[in-house]
Amino acid sequence: MEIQSMENKKNIKVITYGTYDLLHFGHVRLLERAKALGDYLIVGVTADGFDKARGKINVQQSLMERIESVKQTGLADEIIVEEYEGQKIDDIKRLNVDIFAIGSDWKGKFDYLSEFCQVVYLERTAGVSSSELRAERTELGLGLVGEIPMLDKYEKESHYVNGLKISGAFGEYDDFYSPLLKSLRTQSFEQLVEVSDALYIASHPKEHYNQILYALENKKHVLCKSPIAIDLKEWQELKDLAKENSCVLFDSIKTGYALAYYRLLLLVKSGIIGEVISVDATCTSFQDMQQREGKDFSKAWNSISAWGPTAMLPVFQILGTKYKAKTITSHFAENIKDFDLFTKISYIFPHSVASIKVGKGVKSEGELIISGTKGYIYVPAPWWKTEYFEVRKENLAENKRYFYQLDGEGIRYELISFVKAITLKEKNIYIDDEVSRAIAKEIEDFYTKSNLIEI
Repeated sequence: MEIQSMENKKNIKVITYGTYDLLHFGHVRLLERAKALGDYLIVGVTADGFDKARGKINVQQSLMERIESVKQTGLADEIIVEEYEGQKIDDIKRLNVDIFAIGSDWKGKFDYLSEFCQVVYLERTAGVSSSELRAERTELGLGLVGEIPMLDKYEKESHYVNGLKISGAFGEYDDFYSPLLKSLRTQSFEQLVEVSDALYIASHPKEHYNQILYALENKKHVLCKSPIAIDLKEWQELKDLAKENSCVLFDSIKTGYALAYYRLLLLVKSGIIGEVISVDATCTSFQDMQQREGKDFSKAWNSISAWGPTAMLPVFQILGTKYKAKTITSHFAENIKDFDLFTKISYIFPHSVASIKVGKGVKSEGELIISGTKGYIYVPAPWWKTEYFEVRKENLAENKRYFYQLDGEGIRYELISFVKAITLKEKNIYIDDEVSRAIAKEIEDFYTKSNLIEI
């Protein structure tokens, strides 16, 4: 699939392929040598699934991060994704390639391509490898904060991330889920901060500000289950403090790091369904409120906090954050302050519309539909954990399904990106500050009942 392209203005086309995990000087030198062979360089970045099929299970960066790294070198005139065995021949024919270039450690492996173009083996830079870079990293201690079962998943997925270990866990309640997390439990939040280099925070949203503030004041990095704050001024204060103390502060929305979701965004931006006119996202999880009778709801995540950031993600990443108007409609639980059983937000953008529906007391079909002038993309329930989606057109023969393996619900790649941002001082390319800020603003408007209608 084509990611980035430009018109071919000259004659000689060169193509090369690689994983480009933890892009380093050796990779750059190889790309420079390949580019010097011709006038137009095409770089194929191997997809996650194809890497696994070839036995490369230690790749630390996601496809999106690796593509972005190659793009930032400024050497690639075009970037494509390598997804299947035999694709090199297809690419060479389809793109009218003149030269296939690859590192000399593959010498002889691709001689069969000489039937279709010239094959050149390039000498690699000695003494530099991604494997060595991964091995040199020291372990980062990650503390887990909260009372939700999600913490168990983060502990499990941490084992797939090189250079990361769980340093402890903290929650206020005795029923702190798994025996492992109980064994790691610290006596206080402050103690956890002391023994950790970074924190994953999944406590109630109303506690986020104080906990993140304390962590950042102690120069600890933070990955926080979105929203980072429920007050926009507090969000900005935390972001400013993180920058001042050279700390990483990321929103945790695991869907944003999932391969299928990322590939969906690329297709939308490529114009495959034309101009996007509407985005509709639904996220619900039914809870029997009668079973919760008599229990403390002060620490329970309401619908807008639990599901809102996930549902807002495709809206803001596809349509942007500059909407003209919005309406929030909520149905609240009786006698439970701020606990919405269901909320719908309708947006009007300059040239499009969007809606999100979230609920913890109302059940609906958890699908995502992106409508455009040339077709639409349908992602079936639960879309936030999807492994496939469909591009549908008026002509049924043009319909296509896309399948991608989902490892760890996106948590694995989220943790990898977080660690990478800490070690290499890079920004979050999955959920940028503009989207993070917009999410915080929506949550603030809910709590202040700005443009909110109760039903």
